[in-house]
Amino acid sequence: MDLFTKYYSEWKGDRKNTNEFYKTIPRFYYRLPAEDEVLLQKLREESRAVFLQRKSRELLDNEELQNLWFLLDKHQTPPMIGEEAMINYENFLKVGEKAGPKCKQFFTAKVFAKLLHTDSYGRISIMQFFNYVMRKVWLHQTRIGLSLYDVAGQGYLRESDLENYILELIPTLPQLDGLEKSFYSFYVCTAVRKFFFFLDPLRTGKIKIQDILACSFLDDLLELRDEELSKESQETNWFSAPSALRVYGQYLNLDKDHNGMLSKEELSRYGTATMTNVFLDRVFQECLTYDGEMDYKTYLDFVLALENRKEPAALQYIFKLLDIENKGYLNVFSLNYFFRAIQELMKIHGQDPVSFQDVKDEIFDMVKPKDPLKISLQDLINSNQGDTVTTILIDLNGFWTYENREALVANDNENSTDLDDT
Repeated sequence: MDLFTKYYSEWKGDRKNTNEFYKTIPRFYYRLPAEDEVLLQKLREESRAVFLQRKSRELLDNEELQNLWFLLDKHQTPPMIGEEAMINYENFLKVGEKAGPKCKQFFTAKVFAKLLHTDSYGRISIMQFFNYVMRKVWLHQTRIGLSLYDVAGQGYLRESDLENYILELIPTLPQLDGLEKSFYSFYVCTAVRKFFFFLDPLRTGKIKIQDILACSFLDDLLELRDEELSKESQETNWFSAPSALRVYGQYLNLDKDHNGMLSKEELSRYGTATMTNVFLDRVFQECLTYDGEMDYKTYLDFVLALENRKEPAALQYIFKLLDIENKGYLNVFSLNYFFRAIQELMKIHGQDPVSFQDVKDEIFDMVKPKDPLKISLQDLINSNQGDTVTTILIDLNGFWTYENREALVANDNENSTDLDDT
């Protein structure tokens, strides 16, 4: 120990002497104020607010955007392509000089080249460029808006932060005007759950603001500003009032004893009521429950997983339930464990059970895993067959549909032919 201390001290001393330039490295770590350092916390909050206000002032307002459109239209380069106005690089730079300092970042060779496609005159579409600017401004506005709710100031939102953001957003969305205030808390829970289910796969309880901006969920949510949104769009939009009411209505219908929670027996009636007991057992073993019953938030995760089985986050959720041995892969034993329950349901419904060996071979043929004896989550995702495989193992109706897919396709073709003839 004495020798070690001696040599280490010499080495450290020499290192210090030969690396004097280390002293010139700027400080890159700043400790966050502790909970009891109230003054420092307040100072940090105020400085962040001032910073966000400054960033907000740097964005183009409506008047400046209108002026930009006027300049672009004035400097368009003929000939037009149909009704689409175009602009060449020379006029593009002229507009950049006249548009003012706020627009300087958009009038670069890189932006022009990004929007340049197949025009024989080397021009770009004025409308495409203007939409590009609008999109950038919207992204920055939204980022600033989300950052105001980032209480920690670390570039991410916790569940409570996102709940506050969406709650205050509701009055600005005309498509949600019909919602009763008593339903707001359930709506907010339903909306926030989608963000956290897909963007927080490790269940850390927080999401990066960058990830929120990069995904399409915010676009779907803000689509509700459109007063003339079609019925079809509302039905496919998770954040719409009809969709939120549908999900919550299903939950209430399943809750037969009206205690606000779902038991395993109540959940078994979900969808076509053909999910196996083995799978439902795993749901209640792995998911967060209260005295053996599921609350609305846990139910939302369950619904999001089953309604989006092609998505990696949904497959991760279901894979965890199928991985009964917690080994990180599915083997023949796991597959047989779940498919045996499908076979039992087939007998109950008077159907001839299908051989497990045949189904096992089909699953491995579909997935084509790296290891011929094990199926990992990544194998399932890469195969693009994850939704089919999971459906076969957990739902009798899903398995029956898969098993009779050829007959169903033939039947659909016959029906369409009959319609054509009439």
